Amino acid sequence: MTNPVSNFRGQGPTDHPRHMGHEFLGVVEEIGAEVRSVVPGDLVVVPFTYSDNTCEYCRRGLQTSCVHGGAWGMGGVDGGQGQAARIPYADGTLVKLPVAEDSELLPDLLTLSDVLCTGYHAAHTAGVSPGDAVAVIGDGAVGLSAVIAAKLLGAERIILMGRHTQRTDLGREFGATDVVADRGEDGVAAVRELTGGGVARVLECVGLADAVTQAAGVVRDGGVISRVGAPQYPAIPFGFGEFMRNLTLTGGVAPARAYIPELLPRILNGEIHPGRVFDRTVGLEDIAEGYRLMNDREALKVLVRP
Repeated sequence: MTNPVSNFRGQGPTDHPRHMGHEFLGVVEEIGAEVRSVVPGDLVVVPFTYSDNTCEYCRRGLQTSCVHGGAWGMGGVDGGQGQAARIPYADGTLVKLPVAEDSELLPDLLTLSDVLCTGYHAAHTAGVSPGDAVAVIGDGAVGLSAVIAAKLLGAERIILMGRHTQRTDLGREFGATDVVADRGEDGVAAVRELTGGGVARVLECVGLADAVTQAAGVVRDGGVISRVGAPQYPAIPFGFGEFMRNLTLTGGVAPARAYIPELLPRILNGEIHPGRVFDRTVGLEDIAEGYRLMNDREALKVLVRP
């Protein structure tokens, strides 16, 4: 039997079924004898990796490198797209949400499991600060979340580079001041003209080699590129020319567990509404259709409700 989503982006064929789903929230049904931070009935959000939240990496805010942690749906660990999931290291992983399970904020809170924290990681590691000019490459859910994050950190100008009008319109509502639809050399020229030479910070939220090349084209000398798009290339297109410009390349996988306490209050007080990235909803029985909708660009991001 093969994985039913094996033909979609990022998934190769498998010789057995695989647990899917790394972005989820839910209600605690039962707990192990040593669990102390949650009780049955609590609504919790689950970061996209599990961690003990006590090891040396976790204490440094790098829970994605937890010595006891790991990824959902791997090594016999459950995934989130099912009726229930067993959570390793529940005390370190789960974050209790102070709302009811029927709250209208659930889509916003679900983004804390991954995309909002990943967008924030891009802005944070790039060092976005008040008054900065920032370019965000990519108009997917992570790119739009990066727009939110750049605005939260005080960026004065946020240029969203994307060509899907419905998405970039949402990006403007999230805080983008400009939209550049052109790619490649034309896109680089457009940003440089808008900014008089480029931006100080670039948030690369695509994961393609062309996106990194474009990022290097729109950043000013001495600037920072943060790449959080999962890399789909074997080598970084960053050679001697970029070296001579004193560019900094940073980013990586986001330690969502570290950012949730900071971002959760911004959702609860109504300052941000990242759940608007979900533009389609399906049930558990239609998950394969949800993947198809995103794969075929018919949906930005699909929310699954049991």
